[in-house]
Amino acid sequence: MIDRIANTEESEEEKVFEDTLRPNDFKSYIGQSRLKQNLKLAIAAANKRQEPLDHVLLYGPPGLGKTTMANVIANEMSAQIRVTSGPAIDRAGDLASLLTNLKDNDILFIDEIHRLNRSVEEVLYSAMEDFKIDIIVGKGPSARSLRLDLPKFTIIGATTRAGALSAPLRDRFGIIHRLEFYTPEEIEAIIRRAAKILDVPINKEAPSILANRSRLTPRIANRLLKRVRDYADVNGDGMINTDIARKALNLLEIDEIGLDPNDRALIAAIIDHYNGGPVGIETLAAITAEERSTIEDFIEPYLMQIGLLERTPRGRKVTPKAYKHIKGVEQLRFGQ
Repeated sequence: MIDRIANTEESEEEKVFEDTLRPNDFKSYIGQSRLKQNLKLAIAAANKRQEPLDHVLLYGPPGLGKTTMANVIANEMSAQIRVTSGPAIDRAGDLASLLTNLKDNDILFIDEIHRLNRSVEEVLYSAMEDFKIDIIVGKGPSARSLRLDLPKFTIIGATTRAGALSAPLRDRFGIIHRLEFYTPEEIEAIIRRAAKILDVPINKEAPSILANRSRLTPRIANRLLKRVRDYADVNGDGMINTDIARKALNLLEIDEIGLDPNDRALIAAIIDHYNGGPVGIETLAAITAEERSTIEDFIEPYLMQIGLLERTPRGRKVTPKAYKHIKGVEQLRFGQ
C-alpha cells in the first residue's frame, strides 16, 4: 500500500506538501457543498449564541478532506485547534491531559477516532456530554475519584469506518456528516488551484486528464499533479500539457478511470478465479495478498463508486462494466 500512487493514506512527506495546498475557509474549500451549507448554519448559530459548536463527526473514505474540513471549521469559528489521533491516546490520563489544557471554544480534532481505546472512550463520554471528567487519584484502598470541570470545547472526530464506532460514542456527536467523492469538475478545480499555488504552468485540457485518473479524491489529485510536474520538468519544459500528462500517467500505470495495477489485479482475480464472483472478502484478501482492511478501506469504495464492484450477501462480485474495462486495458496493453 505504501508504494501505490492511488494509496489514499497520507505520508509524512505529503503532510508538508498538502499543508501548503489546504484551504483555510469555506470559500476556498472546493466541493462538499451540502456539508458546507450545514456547517455554515451550525457555526453561525453557535457564534450568535456565543456557544461552542456541537461535537462533529466526519466520516468517509480516506483522502476526501476530513482533516482539512476540521481546520476550516476552526478558522471559521476563530478557534484554536489541537490535533491528535485515536491510536495516540493510549490511556485515560493522556486524554485528561489533552482536555484539561483546552480553553473555552477550543477544538480537539481526533483522527481515526474509531481506534480509541475502550477505556479512553468511556472517559470521553462525560467529557463530551457534561464537560466534566472523572479521574482516579491514588491506588488501592486509598484511591478516590475526583471530578474536574472542563472548558466548553468541541470535539471533531474523523473516521473511515463509522460502523466501527460504538453507539454511545456516536450518539454524543450532534453533527454527523459523510464526505462524498468529488465530481470530476470539482477535482479539475482543485488541480487548477493547486497548480496556481505551486506555480506550475498547466494548459486548459490537462486538468481534465488528471481529474479523470484521480479516483475522485483530492489527495490523489494533488499527488498526481506532483508526479506529473516532475515528469514535465525532466522530460519537457516544465509545462504540463495533454501529451505530458498522458505520458506521465501511463508511466505510473494509472489508466483512464484511475485504476492502478492493484485495482486491476483485484478485479482480474475475481474474474479469473471465480468467474466474476461472488467471492468472500477473506478469500479475496488471500488471493491478492492484501489485508482485508486494505481492500475494504482503500480499494473497494472507489470500485463500487464507479460501478465496477458489487457487495452481495455472498461476497464481492464484479459488474459487466468491469469485464469491459479489463478487456479494454488488456487489448491496449497487447495491441490487439
